[in-house]
Amino acid sequence: MTYDYDVIVIGAGGAGMVAALSAREEGANVLLLEAGERAGGSTALSGGVYYAAGTSVQRACGIENDSPDAMFLYYMTLNQHKVEPSLVRRLCDDAPDGLEWLISLGVRFSAENLYASGVEGIARGHRAEEFGEEIASVLEGHVSRKGIDLLVRTRASGLIMQDGNVRGVRIGDNLVTAPAVVITTGGMGNNREMLARHYPDAMAHAEHSWYVGSQYCRGDGIRLGESAGASLAGHNRGLLMATPGFARDFEVVLPEWLVYVNRDGRRFIKETTEYPVVAGVIKEQLNSDCFAVFDEDARLHAEREGPRPLPSWAPDTLADMAKRGRIFKADTIEQLGELAGIRSSTLATTVRQYNEACAKGMDEVFFKSKNGLRALTQAPFYAVRMTPSIIVVTGFGLRINADAQVLNDADEAVAGLFSAGETTGSVFGERYIGSGNSISNSIVFGRIAGRNAARRAAAEKGTANHE
Repeated sequence: MTYDYDVIVIGAGGAGMVAALSAREEGANVLLLEAGERAGGSTALSGGVYYAAGTSVQRACGIENDSPDAMFLYYMTLNQHKVEPSLVRRLCDDAPDGLEWLISLGVRFSAENLYASGVEGIARGHRAEEFGEEIASVLEGHVSRKGIDLLVRTRASGLIMQDGNVRGVRIGDNLVTAPAVVITTGGMGNNREMLARHYPDAMAHAEHSWYVGSQYCRGDGIRLGESAGASLAGHNRGLLMATPGFARDFEVVLPEWLVYVNRDGRRFIKETTEYPVVAGVIKEQLNSDCFAVFDEDARLHAEREGPRPLPSWAPDTLADMAKRGRIFKADTIEQLGELAGIRSSTLATTVRQYNEACAKGMDEVFFKSKNGLRALTQAPFYAVRMTPSIIVVTGFGLRINADAQVLNDADEAVAGLFSAGETTGSVFGERYIGSGNSISNSIVFGRIAGRNAARRAAAEKGTANHE
């Protein structure tokens, strides 16, 4: 059989461009399709953090004892082993090489931008100098120079199947053939019907929910894979972040002076806990929400708090939201509890004990740092409802193995079909391990998918030539 291309990659986000480049490095003739106006996808919109252990950047910072083994232990422990070990192992082992590959292409990861991006306390978050846009721009530049055919504003409408093998894609009424196809169309964050079925936690407070990724992440790749018999995995997994729901402000770090209480009026978490785990803890509270409590002094000084402005927490914004009834406001803590539906007696005790901790400069309950302790003493007092409603990453999608082959329900590879990135549903666990988890997943498995798709195509062509 004569094919139009060796490899077709559907979706030109980070994972797709990496897959296309890796296939090209293997000598494959590659077609890359993108539904949007340009390549980049959600990667271009991201913070550009790459999570890895045992890297040259870490060593430049004097971190000599970190390793893929330690990252694997952390990943599995944080997720209580409710994730596929073979995939996590491959991610951890290949992440350092993936980072070095990006650096070789021209992406800048400086020692100054290395930080502890999860709850492990070790600096593994490697942030690109110009965030995700730099990663996407560098990849796009190499795609244009390597002889890869990129078609934008082009959506694959189906897969070509022959005797159980994927043989290309349908683009409207046109058929484009290839012995290997890689699906990297992103997740389903902009498909609310799919979210309701496959990520119900994300829609628990649907009035506030929104997705930070590409508008073209609509679950297309998941449907394409299903049509070829793909198995699905990762139900109700992904990453959510807490928000007051005032606007679509993506604020990773919230003010340290907030005091989180549940509907029983009790604190339940250190308010400065890293975001990968906060939403999961909020979900366990009654009604899957909580309240951020503060006083007038905190509101007045909000603009001067933290390293950068936080739009939702600016003094005028808070005053306006209180006037509009979006924030509860009262002259006493007890009245605040009654207005907000928080148990008033317990809330009063919580605030009294918190103020005592502030006076001592020591939080002996949740061990919040001294810098974040601000007593609630100046009326009026405020409480704003917080829900885990910002959809950062979706973790439901096509089930793959460690070679990025898409699997069917019999755990056999769908011949000629590969996938990587947010389209897959096998890599993320119940807990997001830290900033960069999604980027490293896309790069690592994008490279694997591209290489193996090219090798599949070479084997097919070899067989055809032999015949």
